[in-house]
Amino acid sequence: MKALVKTAHGFGNLEIQQKPEPVPAANQVKIKVRYAGVCGSDIHTYEGHYKVGVPVTLGHEFAGDVVEVGPDVRTVKVGDRVTSETTFYVCGECQYCQSKDYNLCNHRKGLGTQQDGGFTNYLIAREESVHVLPEHVDYRSAAMTEPLACTHHAVDKTTVNKGDLAIVIGPGPIGLLTAQVAKSRGATVLITGLTNDQVRLDKAKELGIDYVVNSQVEDLKQIVSELTDGYGADIVYECSGAVPAAKQALDLLKKKGQYSQVGLFATADIPFDLEKIIQKEIRVVGSRSQKPADWEPSLALMNEGKVNAQALVTHEFDVTEWEKAYQAIKSGEAIKVLLTPVAEN
Repeated sequence: MKALVKTAHGFGNLEIQQKPEPVPAANQVKIKVRYAGVCGSDIHTYEGHYKVGVPVTLGHEFAGDVVEVGPDVRTVKVGDRVTSETTFYVCGECQYCQSKDYNLCNHRKGLGTQQDGGFTNYLIAREESVHVLPEHVDYRSAAMTEPLACTHHAVDKTTVNKGDLAIVIGPGPIGLLTAQVAKSRGATVLITGLTNDQVRLDKAKELGIDYVVNSQVEDLKQIVSELTDGYGADIVYECSGAVPAAKQALDLLKKKGQYSQVGLFATADIPFDLEKIIQKEIRVVGSRSQKPADWEPSLALMNEGKVNAQALVTHEFDVTEWEKAYQAIKSGEAIKVLLTPVAEN
């Protein structure tokens, strides 16, 4: 089978390799991949900003069918339509594992980062991580369960009250999913981006987000002030990973507001206005990836029609067409790109 493999650190070093089909161990599940999503972290990995355990097949957002199970597997069966958490290995002993906060285990190994992932025909997942798809969740939507679970995790880190004004900065896939999750909790949601985000801003309107603002054309602070009687937003989810956006977010928040950092910055050290956090008593929270408790609620949001994930898919390529996928994303033309396996001979 053909796999898209990160072979070494640094820019590029992404190759199509021929790999043997994997075989599941006692408590493992073999999944035939239907679709695998390209994540922002895959772009960072390709560009050399994010390190993975090379060599490794990338792809941690995927959906497919169970084609084989190990002898000890009891919860899924051959033929099940499934997706899987990215967690492949955890120590099982630390305090984070005890509370199933696997995303915080220091020894965690993830699919598509330290263990071969979904940019290929078949992968191996551990039974505990596999989730059977509800009736009304198709494969394309299911391939985005992982990013949706990340946004569910981020929204869960904040307190959302009905009628709160929640601002989402950055209308990429994570921002568009965050906006839908926050809206499902009863928030009034404003999503903002730049002129080169127009395709994504148009998609936000299509999805029914309450307010969609191009901050290079409109006065975002004035709009927020008018919507809140001058107080400012209750919550800001910063999903762009851009330093100016983080600075802007603190300015848009009310006193005692909540700041949630969801997007990843290109570099770890950034200027941040701690004085504003102190003077406005802003509550700042980070959100790393997702954990098991985020997956079934995320599948339920799609199954019940409260989140439309498939609407974000704008491009599909097979795994040998990585360069096309990369250019579509970098140009701003794409919102969400899915990769498909190369047909087997």
